[in-house]
Amino acid sequence: MSVSLPSTLSRGASLQFSPVNGRESEREKQLLIPSREGQKHPHLNPPPQQGGGERKEQLSITEPLRKFALRYPLASRMALHRCCDYNSRPLVLYFSNITMQLFAFGLNYQTAPLAVREQVAFNVDGIENALRDLVENGAAKEAAILSTCNRMELYCNAAKPEHAIDWLAQYHKLPRKDLEPYLYSLPRELAVKHSFRVASGLDSMVLGEPQILGQMKQAVRQAEQAGTMGILLHKLFQNTFSVAKQVRTETEIGANLVSMAAAAVRLAERIFPSIADQNVLFIGAGEMIELNAVYFAAKHPKRITVANRTLERAQTLAKQFNGHAITLSDLPEQLAQNDIIVTSTASQLPILGKGMVERALKSRRHKPLFIVDLAVPRDVESEVAELNDVFLYTVDDIAEVVKDGLEARQGAVKEAEVIIASGVTDFIHWMESRGVVPTIRALRDRAELYRAQEVEKAMRQLAKGESPDRVIEAISRSLANKFLHAPTHALNQAHGSDRDRFIEVTHRLHHLHPEE
Repeated sequence: MSVSLPSTLSRGASLQFSPVNGRESEREKQLLIPSREGQKHPHLNPPPQQGGGERKEQLSITEPLRKFALRYPLASRMALHRCCDYNSRPLVLYFSNITMQLFAFGLNYQTAPLAVREQVAFNVDGIENALRDLVENGAAKEAAILSTCNRMELYCNAAKPEHAIDWLAQYHKLPRKDLEPYLYSLPRELAVKHSFRVASGLDSMVLGEPQILGQMKQAVRQAEQAGTMGILLHKLFQNTFSVAKQVRTETEIGANLVSMAAAAVRLAERIFPSIADQNVLFIGAGEMIELNAVYFAAKHPKRITVANRTLERAQTLAKQFNGHAITLSDLPEQLAQNDIIVTSTASQLPILGKGMVERALKSRRHKPLFIVDLAVPRDVESEVAELNDVFLYTVDDIAEVVKDGLEARQGAVKEAEVIIASGVTDFIHWMESRGVVPTIRALRDRAELYRAQEVEKAMRQLAKGESPDRVIEAISRSLANKFLHAPTHALNQAHGSDRDRFIEVTHRLHHLHPEE
């Protein structure tokens, strides 16, 4: 590991680590620093000179510094800095936190048509690998992908958000210029607000629908599995789920809800006088299909069939509704026997092609065939809509139906926005407070170093037989002097208005009241 040092060292210098005593330990390290003519450090003991190349001395850490380094090992994402005066002051290590830059971007049913959304959709089995690729390529430090039938969004901690957008285009083998008209980019507060609104159902096609919350939780689990979640995104989604719960429990955002499943039933009832006389086929066995099965089963159809890639999952779902289970390979023979088809799979290729549906219509003698395709990418070839006697609806086609009950929930939206605004304020305050963490850590680390040095000195004196009372007195005076040296020196060196500000800050930090 090698990181750049401050300008107090020669240009191009670096700080490196190598194993101590030949052991490959992550916690015991040695320092390699450039040698300076005539400079010695009181806490570093130089071993024999290294041969060849640029002249360097390998310097081993003495006991107090070694203990200090063991207690405060470097984290993989922290930069190491050096703060020392070779002539007098000890080596002090401290850490500076990487700047947190929250950013979200994506597209949804409001900004992009289905034909565009399906081009950037992520297969559920490939999301973890995609996340690793994104982070390993350096486009983001942390990342989570939310990919549903209505949206594809990427939440990340990225130093340069543009690189993450470039990665998305390259990953899907699309020109960036083809995506940009449909993308929204949300930095910082806007990203937080958007995350809260999405989880609360305020940004859904079906206002207040609860499925999106489960989908966001699944996105977080996938990011955790991929190892791309860090402090920032963990906190973001923790707060997101908390705000969403508050919105759903304290407002009527879910009242008078018309779900996509209910909308599918309404559309079917426009085609068929009675669903009770129809055979219904569900393709897929996920949450969306299960929800649709609940709504259609309530209408007591003549027969329910579940088709899935694995027969076991199809049987599990079919059993709940006294239905029949088949595999996807059975569809060509089974399709004609069904009047209503609802499909939602994770397939990257269409399940129902124009030719298959044409053959089914011929077998049905052109009886109407009602199909709802809730998948993104689509499970049904778009050309199927051109066939006579086929009523094909996609997720975008049912948007008008699910608007029923929207007016009744507008008051709840306003209440939810107030809750969300408060949550955004709290989160941004937390983000800003993280900026003082490196300073607090450096201050505590400096104090710990002083303590370790004085304890070691005291142990040596006690071992020599010196009086414990004298040792305690000496260690207390030494610690007091070390802690007070820096602020005292700063006050003495300050001039004019700087001195007044230093005095005021010193009073506040140490609760001083000279007038008393």
